Amino acid sequence: MKVIVYRYGHRLERDKRITTHVALAARAFGADGIFIDRKDEGIERRIGRVVERFGGNFFIESGVNWKEIIKNWDGKIVHLTMYGEKIENVIDEIKKFDDILVIVGSEKVPGEFYEIADYNVAIGNQPHSEVSSLAIFLHMLNEGGWMNKKFDGIIKIIPSKKGKNLSYDYIKILEKEGCSREVIEHCKKVRNLAIKIAQKIFENGIKLDMEAIEGGAILHDVGRAKRNDLLHVIEGVKIAKKYGLPEKIVSIIERHAGSGIDEEDAELLGLPKKDYNPESIEEEIVSHADNLTSNDYRSIEETINEFKKFGEKQVKKLRTMHEKLSNLAGIDIDKIVKELKILK
Repeated sequence: MKVIVYRYGHRLERDKRITTHVALAARAFGADGIFIDRKDEGIERRIGRVVERFGGNFFIESGVNWKEIIKNWDGKIVHLTMYGEKIENVIDEIKKFDDILVIVGSEKVPGEFYEIADYNVAIGNQPHSEVSSLAIFLHMLNEGGWMNKKFDGIIKIIPSKKGKNLSYDYIKILEKEGCSREVIEHCKKVRNLAIKIAQKIFENGIKLDMEAIEGGAILHDVGRAKRNDLLHVIEGVKIAKKYGLPEKIVSIIERHAGSGIDEEDAELLGLPKKDYNPESIEEEIVSHADNLTSNDYRSIEETINEFKKFGEKQVKKLRTMHEKLSNLAGIDIDKIVKELKILK
């Protein structure tokens, strides 16, 4: 069954929020897309971002004349109005059809709607919201099937008794942004090493945000989808914020380059003037895991030889970070690197 919603009477100055909610309800409760009569690029962007982050194939198009839609529509037309027939009396008949256009009005609709509609349907006969009307209609139309629909999004909400619990598909973000296979494989390797280092440190009684470490490690180079120089750090931050990722992950992406970049060096290197040195242990773990990972894992001495071209300051930072994390882990990080090489 294909179900499309048509939103009539959208007023740009008054209805941005309510029409957004109509579109969100349409998507969540099983419609395939929504047409809006008046052009509104803002609402198209808002709903587009929801689809991009939470998944699904829902479409939105605004500035669509109702006469054109109806002229080209081959299926049945359902007009939701409190003056129509009771939904419980007609819903079983409506379910038999394959293509359904659902008209949801905002302001007073033209009288023609009542004539052209195959069904004028009332969700109760009392004044209430068009959002609730649409949600109840779609719920009854697909017999609650929307509750089991898989959206396969980048973000998933995990039901929990208290608080917000979100799950992110970080690899999908890399793929969606267009990172190369080489970059994705590198990010996976960095993730594996960062998690191993973090586990050793955690075993020594130091609390860590493992989710931030995993997410930051996988996404540290997401900015390379846009450019392959040092400014990939800035692009990565933009991408992370676009998906609404936690601030800890954003900070890991921003501060992962080298073993940290001072404010004065940042300006010389073409970065916006600020301090890019890792501040938290999570940031240090990901930064160092990246340093010890190229196309393959490498020892601290191999990494030092590579870092010599960046100057003694960077070499000193690298050594200091390696010693600090090794002490926290209770094991030389080189041994963890060797273990991963053997497992590879």
